[in-house]
Amino acid sequence: QVQLVESGGGLVQAGGSLRLSCAASGRTFSGYNMGWFRQAPGKEREFVAAISWSGSMPYYTYYADSVKGRFTISRDNAKNTVYLQMNSLKPEDTAIYYCAGKNGLVYGSSYFRVSSYDYWGQGTQVTVSS
Repeated sequence: QVQLVESGGGLVQAGGSLRLSCAASGRTFSGYNMGWFRQAPGKEREFVAAISWSGSMPYYTYYADSVKGRFTISRDNAKNTVYLQMNSLKPEDTAIYYCAGKNGLVYGSSYFRVSSYDYWGQGTQVTVSS
């Protein structure tokens, strides 16, 4: 069992930056594939970014087209934490951001699916003002 706790959300002006953190409990964090998803009001939860588990070094990273070049996902296994650095934020990035984890093998497009992940955090609100 893994518990995930997000932090770092807030209110920022367009063009600004935020760094989200997701702290995981448990000793096997390095074995988890990790993802970030977001959900805006009235919309479905959507994929943002993912990073593979430590057995796949170097890490594979994946991004939604809407955030490529602006967001960076990374992980620090010593701290049991995954990060999402968000730069050049836009009002359309406003959403609740969720951290998710999946133990075991994940292939290709499975990283993008909500249903692929077993564990979820409670979410952190990101609001980008214009």
